[in-house]
Amino acid sequence: MRRLLLSALFLSLSSIAVCSVAQTQGDNQEKQVPSAPSAIAAPSDQVAEAEALIAKFDWKGAQAVLAAWLTAHPDDARALFDAGYAADAQNLLDDAAAFYGRAVQADPKSFEAHLSLGLLLARQGKLTEARSELVTATALDPGDAGPKVKARAWRALAQIDRAGNPAEASNDLLEALKLSPETPEDTLLAAELAQAAGQFDAAEAAYRRLLAKDPKNAAAHAGLAHLFIARKQYPEAETLLRSALQQTPDDPALTAQLATALAAQDKPEALPLLQKLHDAHPADLDITRMLAELLAESGDAGGSDQLYAPLLAAHPNDPALLIAHGQNLIRQLKFAAAFDAFTRATQLAPANPDGWSGLAFAASKTERPAITLHALTMRSKSLPEVPSTYFLWATSYDTLHEKTAAIAYYHHFLEAAAGKFPDQEWQARQRLLILEKQR
Repeated sequence: MRRLLLSALFLSLSSIAVCSVAQTQGDNQEKQVPSAPSAIAAPSDQVAEAEALIAKFDWKGAQAVLAAWLTAHPDDARALFDAGYAADAQNLLDDAAAFYGRAVQADPKSFEAHLSLGLLLARQGKLTEARSELVTATALDPGDAGPKVKARAWRALAQIDRAGNPAEASNDLLEALKLSPETPEDTLLAAELAQAAGQFDAAEAAYRRLLAKDPKNAAAHAGLAHLFIARKQYPEAETLLRSALQQTPDDPALTAQLATALAAQDKPEALPLLQKLHDAHPADLDITRMLAELLAESGDAGGSDQLYAPLLAAHPNDPALLIAHGQNLIRQLKFAAAFDAFTRATQLAPANPDGWSGLAFAASKTERPAITLHALTMRSKSLPEVPSTYFLWATSYDTLHEKTAAIAYYHHFLEAAAGKFPDQEWQARQRLLILEKQR
């Protein structure tokens, strides 16, 4: 569980969201006067005037000229695109989307309008709509914009497809590379896609190729470290991350990964490192969750549970949080409260055996043998029996005066315990002496 949480935090801190990638790609492009769509004739004097203002970054001036022109010429695709471009530059995203959409309707073959609308929709998180526009753009003639700009459409598609269809994302990236040289961002994406597909050797090769060109690339360090952690190569991850953190000592993603590698090796440095990270980012719930789990594993159930309070306030229906909270309550001997937490967790996630394990123990401690037996039955659908569950079966049947079942489970417990639980084994033998005499 701990490593899953740490891995999840790494992904939340270091992976590039589709929307932000699309925006970053747009921001990294030098602002240019948009070229006229290929099917559109030379602009009118008013549109030419607006484009001259756009070239000077006078967005409001261009807007005023275009608004007057579009009042009389509402289907001028070039003017509509320019109006969208000016609104986009001012971060008026809804207005920009509306203008780009009208430009597409006025000229369905406008590469620039489809591309710009697709990128904008991606930034807004409307990925299905964005993908449709970008796919259309890749099938159109980019005209004066050239193949490099068309490659941008393919790269944006790769970012959209990466989560749901890594294979398609790889194809998108290959199409982009046919049109323009490989960039560091391409290499990083190729590595991440290979890793997602389980092609670890290819992913490692791509990360190392990127680091050879750019030794300070934090994303490549994070990606390669994540790969090492996935392979359980914790010492290699630790070495890599310590080196990377010398260059960027306050990087939260790299710090979280280092804590992961250290915790996996049971190194005590993991806890203070994570506490320091939490102090620097107290509002980050993922970091708080990591620290809470690590505190619990270190034996500080009270300190851990204090951190679960804000987490549960933010996510009251998270079964994993409720289970972790219940386990802390058990360690603090707060069995009634633990019973409530595990009951809620099993209602929300009936397929999670950890919730049923906790409920069985809490129910036993609060003298609810029937619920204990039900919880054990549900748990047994996913997990094998262990000495502790055999003991709970036995004592619950014993409490309910079901002697035959109790005797059978006491024997199962003694066979499985094999001298590892002397107190409970003594109790089981004493009960067997009594129960077998009564049978």
